[in-house]
Amino acid sequence: MHRIFMLSPAYCGGKRSQLLLRPQARFDLAQRLRSESGVGVGKLFSFLSGLYFRGKLNYSHSFARPPAGIPGTVVITPSRGLMLPSEPVGLERLREFAEVKIGVAEKRFQEPLVRSAQHLAEQLRERCEVILLGSIATSKYLDTLASIFGDRLRFPAEFAGRGDMSRGGLLLRCVTERRELTYVSLSLGARHGNRPPKLPRLRP
Repeated sequence: MHRIFMLSPAYCGGKRSQLLLRPQARFDLAQRLRSESGVGVGKLFSFLSGLYFRGKLNYSHSFARPPAGIPGTVVITPSRGLMLPSEPVGLERLREFAEVKIGVAEKRFQEPLVRSAQHLAEQLRERCEVILLGSIATSKYLDTLASIFGDRLRFPAEFAGRGDMSRGGLLLRCVTERRELTYVSLSLGARHGNRPPKLPRLRP
């Protein structure tokens, strides 16, 4: 079975984004964001979201099994639909991301997402799962993706009941242990659950 991963977007209107947008910002990522080459959206979102997005990115790179010619990892963005993690963005694109609210009523978010998701769905073979690494308790993007990918859209059962930080830690542990999570369809898996016990500390 082929498998690709779709990563939920980072919030681009928070304090970390404001740090990058400050004209006085001189740290490496801020400088690269202003350069002609820009910064890969995966690296940018890892800075904005921290542990959670870094966990999603590392996990997807470790366990993706895409069909030939199909990327193993795509990232949902606020206004540009699906992008590759390595696809560069610059300062103006970050400003654009920060202005767009992620939600079902926001056309600037929904329309590009629908276009790029439909294009991806047309390229996929039937025996290819699309694993959503993101919140499955919200309809911000879930209903849209489910209408396009149908039962091929799945999510980790272990995500139910966990917050973002717990999910990020879980994903990084799975990468270290070379252990995949259990993927279930929306029709069969519980989207909500009791909060699981805290993850044990990683051994050095």
